[in-house]
Order: sequence, then structure tokens, then C-alpha cells
Amino acid sequence: MSATIEATATTPVNFLLHLADNAVVLGQRNAEWCGHGPILEEDLALANMSLDLIGQARLLYSQAAEQLGNGATEDSLAYLRDAHQFRNHTLLELPHHGPLVGYAHSELDYATTTVRNFLYSAYMVPLWSQLQHAADPALAAIAAKSLKEATYHLRHARDWLVRLGDGTAESHTRAQAALEHLMPFTQEWWVFSALEKEAADAGIAIDWTQLAADWNALVDDALAEATLQRPAPGGYVTQGKVGSHSEHLGYLLAEMQSLHRAHPGATW
Repeated sequence: MSATIEATATTPVNFLLHLADNAVVLGQRNAEWCGHGPILEEDLALANMSLDLIGQARLLYSQAAEQLGNGATEDSLAYLRDAHQFRNHTLLELPHHGPLVGYAHSELDYATTTVRNFLYSAYMVPLWSQLQHAADPALAAIAAKSLKEATYHLRHARDWLVRLGDGTAESHTRAQAALEHLMPFTQEWWVFSALEKEAADAGIAIDWTQLAADWNALVDDALAEATLQRPAPGGYVTQGKVGSHSEHLGYLLAEMQSLHRAHPGATW
């Protein structure tokens, strides 16, 4: 377990959990490529990015556990909470393929993984950039570390987005289909909820207008180079960050949490 960073100001627990849940869920998803990457270098790259995300989650869970007390630990927050208690964005829990029910089997689609990683890292780079100036020194330190990692994740995902989009007819078709499937889920990011209000009331200053502008600029620039068409906005707005998830999260957590729940209190 990593040592908790001392803080004189505190970030609301729900906001810490939101950031941590985002990282751990996407880390779990990307780790599913371990041993299945399209090429060896990508197998290793995705594994390393998964470790980065899980490392971010550990720091954030540790901060949340310290505030919660009552025996809470980073492990209990990751492995002993049920799906409705998770606060991650819905986009991050979706499987690596197009729309299917949670238990359906399908081949992993690297275009889906690439587009998701690009959309999320393009969101997290400007968000971590703002949060590294947070009044809470613990959150600021986590953000500064995470920004370096997210910057690499963005560069990696953007490179592959361009390769796929401006590649063969097949790769372009797959990348465009993934974009049309995943882009609507990003609408959730810009809907102000009690989660953001609680953070704002506690002094976590995020300029959402600038964040959206930065994200749109990153997305539009990459899509233009990748010769991909941005889907029109609209449709149902998901609500994963307030605990209303797709059926996919339950299956993901069942796999991620099974060992810890089967052997409670075990040490290694």
C-alpha cells in the first residue's frame, strides 16, 4: 500500500471516488488485452497504461479511505463496493466491442479500445492540468503525477486513432463505427450533477467551460487528421457517475473482485 499524502485541505470523498473509479474501471478494461494485443508492443503498452491507471486509483482510494475511516482501505473501496456504489463514467465500463449485452461473447475490437482511450485521455489531460493547482495538496500532487501519465496515454491513443482512421478501408470503417458507438457516452461528462456541486462547494475549482473547449479542440484536431467524422450530439445521457450503470459494470466487477471476495482478509 502506498503512503497517503498529508493534506491540510480535503477533497470531498465522492469526488475522490469518482476519479478513482474512473481509473480502476478503465484500468481493468485495458488489462483485458494482456496476452491478446494485436502486436507485442501494444500488448505491453496497454498493460503499462493499465498499471498507470490502477496506480492513480490507489492514490485516490487511499485519500478517500483516510477520510472515511472505520477500517476503510484502498482494497475495500475497490473490491467490496457493489456496482451501484461506483461513480465511474459509463463509457469506461463498456466492453471492447460494439453494443452487446454484458454476457455476450465477441472478439476484442482494438478500434473500440483506441477510440475510448483517446476520448478519455483527451478529457483527463486538461482535467488533471487544472487539478494540479487544487487547494488540497494531496489531490494536487496526485494530479501532477497523473498528468504526466495521461499525456502519454493521449499521445499513444491519438497516434493509433490516426493510423486506424487514415489507414485501410477496413481500419477506417472500424474506427468510425467505434466513434459513433462511443461518442454519445461523453455527454455525461458535461452534465453538472450533485457530484460536481459538492466538489465546487468544497473549493475544487474546475473551469468546465475551458475543460470542454480544450477537449473539443483535442478531439476535432485528431479526428481531422484521422479523416473521421464527428457524430452529431444527442441521444440518451448516461449517468454512471451518480451510480446508474449499464449491465456491463456488474460483469466487470464480478471478475475484478472475485478473488478478494472469495478470500477476505488474505495476505500475500
